[in-house]
Amino acid sequence: MSERLSMRKIREILRLKWELKCGNRTIATSVGVSSSTVSDCLKRAERAKLVWPLPVEGYNDEQLEKLLYLPIHNKAPEGCVTDWTHVHNELKRKGVTLQLLWGEHQAQYAQGLSYSQYCRNYRVWRGQLDVCMRQNYKAGEKLFVDYAGMTMPIVADTTTGEVQEAQIFVAVLGASNYTFTEATMSQALPDWIASHVRAFNFFGGVSEILIPDNLKSGVTKPHRYEPDLNPTYCDMANHYGIAVIPTRVSSPRDKAKVEEAVQNVERFILAKLRNRTFFNLYELNEAIDTLLEELNRKPFQKLPGSRLSQFEAMEKPALKPLPQTVYVFAEWKKAKAGIDYHIALDAHYYSVPYTLISKTLDVRYTSGTVEIFYQGKRVASHRRQYQKGGFTTVLEHMPKAHQEYAKWTPERIIRWAGDSGKATANLVEKIIESRCHPQQGFRSCLGIMRLGESYGKDRLENACKRALALGAYSYKNVFSILQNNLDLSPLSEPIKTHVTEQHHEYVRGGDYFE
Repeated sequence: MSERLSMRKIREILRLKWELKCGNRTIATSVGVSSSTVSDCLKRAERAKLVWPLPVEGYNDEQLEKLLYLPIHNKAPEGCVTDWTHVHNELKRKGVTLQLLWGEHQAQYAQGLSYSQYCRNYRVWRGQLDVCMRQNYKAGEKLFVDYAGMTMPIVADTTTGEVQEAQIFVAVLGASNYTFTEATMSQALPDWIASHVRAFNFFGGVSEILIPDNLKSGVTKPHRYEPDLNPTYCDMANHYGIAVIPTRVSSPRDKAKVEEAVQNVERFILAKLRNRTFFNLYELNEAIDTLLEELNRKPFQKLPGSRLSQFEAMEKPALKPLPQTVYVFAEWKKAKAGIDYHIALDAHYYSVPYTLISKTLDVRYTSGTVEIFYQGKRVASHRRQYQKGGFTTVLEHMPKAHQEYAKWTPERIIRWAGDSGKATANLVEKIIESRCHPQQGFRSCLGIMRLGESYGKDRLENACKRALALGAYSYKNVFSILQNNLDLSPLSEPIKTHVTEQHHEYVRGGDYFE
């Protein structure tokens, strides 16, 4: 029967059918069940030889349920013994089905169970297992990850007694229940990714599918059907060749496996460590490792073997091998190339091909490298630099003919700055002169000229005079002078504001920019 009904609904089905002569579809709509459920209910009533109206005596709800739901016994022929534990474990192997195992059963016993009896008896046996053990996970298919609800205190400062709560990461393989756990100081993205890497190394391989909960470090935007993954998490998954399928929102059954693993970690590991004092993560993880080994060797209560023996027998051989290189933590951000064909990352500027000016780019950066992508294709790669305000420029990224970029030349910017005054033009020239490549100073120069829109050209000119006097050749200094109204105070000495006529190495002649 597709649905086990309440006795009230069963009585209503019988009344509508036998008293009012309604059709099955009409009954299904009225009662709020499927037509197949109505049909199955009527068949059971006929088999139980019920009549309508039901007699008052001997037909209370309990007695009626026994008549309709008589237990079905499928005794196997004498000498036909099926090891359902073996069947359950075999179903975890790739490609193995009940149909295949029943065929082997028939080949072994000439008078064996029919296919329906075989399936029904297996389901009855499986119903005696815990909920998470009933599910047939294929070996090497799924790895579940989550954080435990419990935390572990670490005395961070022995002088003040300050305590920090360590987070407990848990990973469990679906078929064998083989478990990994460790403590980290946070659930932030770097710790989240590092725990995954150590889990893969612990298992010695990678499953086909990774199933996390909707933690922000893994899932940027939870959604029942199309969740948005964190770019770094997705990058790690690509490195290991694993598919990430987060659990559905408000669907606890999706993560029953890892919830049981979390419960085991809390009961058999964290609870045993509750009275110990730890002063750093290393001490705590050493203690966790010892108890984790005991947990994985602990025999199952309702199945033969242990997590370790199941893992070594069927799960480990099914895992995909680890990649040759360990994943290096990388973060992602979006950036737009300015008119100087550079993108900013932590106040340092990296060049991209000049044709990508004003384009939105994806930036992948580690502690040592910066990679820049446009529409999924890598267009630039640089060594990571940490100099604030510095530039990292590749000569090949600079325009050769300056076609569409011709208007942004040093001469053009200096002339434009001259509209505000000679001091503004002089300061802009000084900034461009101080750069290895003229284009590296364009961003600062444009920023200075835009200050004239907010403060007026006269105040900008006075601010540039003061900056020249101080030798402060930068946008930040000019902005600070204006913000603090220093440009309104007279200078102690007059300074020359004319634009120098000297030739600098960046002035290559008009032909260069044509």
